[in-house]
Amino acid sequence: MERSYIMVKPDGVERGLVGEIIKRFELKGYQLLAIQLFKPTREHLQEHYKDLKEKPFFPPLIEYMLSGPVVGMVWQGREMVKVGRRMLGETNPLNSNPGTIRGDFCIETGRNLCHGSDSVESAEREIALWFPSGVIQWERTKIQKLIYE
Repeated sequence: MERSYIMVKPDGVERGLVGEIIKRFELKGYQLLAIQLFKPTREHLQEHYKDLKEKPFFPPLIEYMLSGPVVGMVWQGREMVKVGRRMLGETNPLNSNPGTIRGDFCIETGRNLCHGSDSVESAEREIALWFPSGVIQWERTKIQKLIYE
C-alpha cells in the first residue's frame, strides 16, 4: 500500500478544520498511520519546501507557515498520493471543484489549508522529515475486506 504525507497548515488548524480533513480521508477508506501537532522551525520548513526556494513566494510561504502550528499526518492506501491530491483539490482553491477540501474551505492560494505529497518519492522524503522515528504499521483486520477486493 502507498503512503502519503498530508499537512494541515496554520489556517486549517486555526479554523478548527483538522477533524473535517481527517474525516474525509477516513470516510474514503484510507488508513491513518501517524498524526502529530507541530510547531516547526524555519529550518525545518525550508527543508520541507526546498524545491520551492527559488520561487518569489518562498519567503512569504515560510513566514506564513511559522505563524502557527501545523498537523502532520501519514495516510496509507491504494493510490494514496494521486487520490489524496484529488481530494485536496487544486493548489489554487478557486480552481478546485466543490467537494474537495480546498474547493469547500478555501479562497486564496496562499491559504489553501493543506499540503499533500505530489509523488511517492516526495511522500517518503516528507514522512522521514516529519516522522524521523517512523510510523506505526498496523493491520485493519475487520474493515480491510470492506474497502478492498
